[in-house]
Amino acid sequence: MRIIAVTSQKGGSGKTTITGHLAVEAARTSGEPVALIDTDPQGSLSDWWNEREAGDPAFAQATLATLDTDLAALRDEGIRLVFIDTPPAITGAIQSVVTKSDLVIIPTRPSPHDLRAAGKTVELVERAGKPLVFVVNGATARARLTGEAAIALSQHGTVAPTILHNRQDFAASMIDGRTVMEANASGKSAQEVELLWTYITDRIKRLPMKAQFKSLGTPRVGFGNRQQIIEPAPQPSAY
Repeated sequence: MRIIAVTSQKGGSGKTTITGHLAVEAARTSGEPVALIDTDPQGSLSDWWNEREAGDPAFAQATLATLDTDLAALRDEGIRLVFIDTPPAITGAIQSVVTKSDLVIIPTRPSPHDLRAAGKTVELVERAGKPLVFVVNGATARARLTGEAAIALSQHGTVAPTILHNRQDFAASMIDGRTVMEANASGKSAQEVELLWTYITDRIKRLPMKAQFKSLGTPRVGFGNRQQIIEPAPQPSAY
């Protein structure tokens, strides 16, 4: 099971939107069980998922205090990929999630405030010794600042080659529990998410192999307002 943290100490960076979109795209394209965890007290990701009609990805009830146990239970359920949305500015909470992650995604809007905040998030990730990927989000088409932001971020880590642009369909789709891929599959926003996930998938596949553990049983895990029991996926996993 791979654990992907989506984090930034700057509020409004687009963490929840990116977490939901990547998880939906992962579930759609991989054919393997994917789960979401919301550690932000605001619960925006939880609210979005509860509006969804589609069953995938699953939503796991988890807390920072029990995260180790919750992640172990998800692994035993056969979950192959977990996306964790994190709160802004709460350093201890972010650090706790980052240390348990295999890859950290840092959404960053192309603005001076976001670029300054990104440096603080990078310090947390480097302290934990985890690989990171910057995602430039909410960009304006053909704006010089977008390119300058990508250059500035590249001095601190890997920048995803796909930029997510500021379009109304991202916000509109999140209102009713959907994504841009479900609202307008042929649109530019959907294409950007698809390209971004293709890149992230490649990064995940190049991560070091993890040790295999034999399950001691299949615990029952609660998912959001609905109950799901996910059977273990067939081996080998794409992740």
